[in-house]
Amino acid sequence: PVTLEIGFGSGDALASMAAAAPDENFIGIEVHRPGVGRLLQRLAAEGLENVRVSTRDAVEVLEHQIPDASLDRVLVYFPDPWPKKRHHKRRLIQPPFVTLLARKMKPGGLLHLATDWMPYAEWMQEVLAAAPEFVPVPPGGCVPRPPWRPETRFERRGQRLGHPVCDLLYRRRGA
Repeated sequence: PVTLEIGFGSGDALASMAAAAPDENFIGIEVHRPGVGRLLQRLAAEGLENVRVSTRDAVEVLEHQIPDASLDRVLVYFPDPWPKKRHHKRRLIQPPFVTLLARKMKPGGLLHLATDWMPYAEWMQEVLAAAPEFVPVPPGGCVPRPPWRPETRFERRGQRLGHPVCDLLYRRRGA
């Protein structure tokens, strides 16, 4: 199985998942170079060889380096919510991006989103509700953090600030 994490930050969650599933393959995309360096150091220290990393833009990587129908899971944990209305166009979760993800995911694949910014959680749900390729599992919105998702640094920061965390799970329709 192949899991893609977009925006892995410091890479702690990605490294933990890779260590827990040594027979699975992981791809991480992150543009913040210090986070990439931290992940690469941890992968080397722990001898993890099932992770590949890219520092390019996620859309470019998906369009040019990921084959169609090849991803079993896509993880987007705590992306920048761009809370100001004039910045909403910068949000990662947008209809064209979701369409691209659908093309790259295997039928039955899992899309896992998490945020501590409730207006962004609502935005994500609206975007995914309009995407015929995805169905929420379970229906009804936010679910508690699944056991396979390690707690992230941004999640802990949000909790300290009193922000509730919303995990959203979607299954790629098809076969």
